[in-house]
Amino acid sequence: MKKAEEILVERFGKDSLIALATDVDGYPSVRTVDAFYENNAFYVLTYALSNKMQQISKNPHVAISGEWFTAHGIGTNLGWFKDDENKIIADKMRLLFSSWIDNGHNNFDDRNTCILRIDLTDGTLFADGNRYDLKF
Repeated sequence: MKKAEEILVERFGKDSLIALATDVDGYPSVRTVDAFYENNAFYVLTYALSNKMQQISKNPHVAISGEWFTAHGIGTNLGWFKDDENKIIADKMRLLFSSWIDNGHNNFDDRNTCILRIDLTDGTLFADGNRYDLKF
């Protein structure tokens, strides 16, 4: 697991595009999101009223896919980006997403601008000819 963790940090411990799949009432929905990985979770800056967050509020079980990595997880809305309890993650987002976070697309005064945390439960990682089946 230590080697797999090192690979996950190397690949996704920065601004990374991943596919995020949600499911409500048997209808899957997939979209690409900006995220970063840290401590068995991915973090996404998003909007609480978006389709993905509405779907996650009904069914928090999600799937993700990125560079030679697929996983399942549980999505949680951590709340408003500017909440005091989100300061550490928000500061990391400001640093890691610096190339686009302040491009005018995000309104940080809107309390619906939120952080999605995806706590990984299991996954499969491929690297250097090896397959890592992971439980988190």
